[in-house]
Amino acid sequence: MKRTHRKGAKDQALATAAALEGDQPVALFAESTTGPGTHLLPFRSALLEAANYASRDVVIRPVALDYGSAATTVSWCDEPAMENVWRLLGRRGTIPITIHVLEPLDRSLDRKQLAHAAREAIGRTLDLTFSGQPPIDEAE
Repeated sequence: MKRTHRKGAKDQALATAAALEGDQPVALFAESTTGPGTHLLPFRSALLEAANYASRDVVIRPVALDYGSAATTVSWCDEPAMENVWRLLGRRGTIPITIHVLEPLDRSLDRKQLAHAAREAIGRTLDLTFSGQPPIDEAE
């Protein structure tokens, strides 16, 4: 789905809410796409609405995936997804990753505030800045 395509966002949030009813954690990639690995794209707040649709209390906990100096190697924005997969699988060596499980977000915030708070927390953890225009078209 394109980042600007709003139709179906509620259905996606409802499907995610149903998954939240289970016993397993649910991972949500709120950027809904990939960038060049040098900054975070805006998060799609509509996807975080799932927490409000769930019938039980849901803890929203941002997770920052830190690829260090390999961030631009792992990410892609001008390459078809399968080409990226084959490129990464075909490279030699390993790619170290540090997973930062951050503090839960304040559930009294609305979905837009939650998206902003999650993005800010992840950005601080990865030492990414948010100034200026992103180097890719966010509408893609």
